Amino acid sequence: MRPDPITSPVSIASLTYEQVAKTLDHSLLRPELTQDDMRAGCEIAREYDVASVCISPSSVPLAVSILHGSDVHVGTVIGFPHGYSATIVKSHEARQAILDGATELDMVLNIGWLRSGLDEQVREDIEAVVAEARGTALVKVILENAYLTDEEKRRACHIAEAAGADFVKTSTGFAPSGATLDDIRLMCASVSPHVQVKAAGGVRTLDAVIALLNLGVTRIGATASKAILDEFRTRKAQAQVQAHGEGMI
Repeated sequence: MRPDPITSPVSIASLTYEQVAKTLDHSLLRPELTQDDMRAGCEIAREYDVASVCISPSSVPLAVSILHGSDVHVGTVIGFPHGYSATIVKSHEARQAILDGATELDMVLNIGWLRSGLDEQVREDIEAVVAEARGTALVKVILENAYLTDEEKRRACHIAEAAGADFVKTSTGFAPSGATLDDIRLMCASVSPHVQVKAAGGVRTLDAVIALLNLGVTRIGATASKAILDEFRTRKAQAQVQAHGEGMI
């Protein structure tokens, strides 16, 4: 079961634990992670009941086995982290990920094509992954904003929407910069309401999560999911105690 949609403005007082947890995609993408690290990360995702794990393609079967029976989706990456794989390779990656049990795909668009003005090729590249995922998995298109001008970011949003993507996403987390509030505002303004926006890259605190939710983000990629949700529980309890005390006055 999914939590009720979040409508801004939000605060710790107005949010439930489930609403915050179900915005988080717990990221397990660092190349040095061992299989034990992957298992531990999936267990955290299950314990904290986040929206999904975003794990390396080779570890999708492992995540599926650990998260079976939970409400945590298994996501993986396509064309990661640079986006310049051939379209047929991205298509095959998507097909194999879905066969392995992934239900969310975070794909990197072809950044060089976009910057070269090859919008039709960028759209076809995304469409190939969307076609593999249709009816089975969500597709989130990573723009990698660190390398783009504002005009290129807007074009990327328009292309991703035209190609049938479910989300546009700020970054891989491996570029010089990640999610910024200005980029989120731009992206939210550049897509229709049925295309969602995911923030990723450098989101490590509860306050950052709340700021992003208030701009319209519906998913957030994070490696610090446990710390964020532990902080939410602590501050929520403090807010409830304070509210109860004020009610007694």
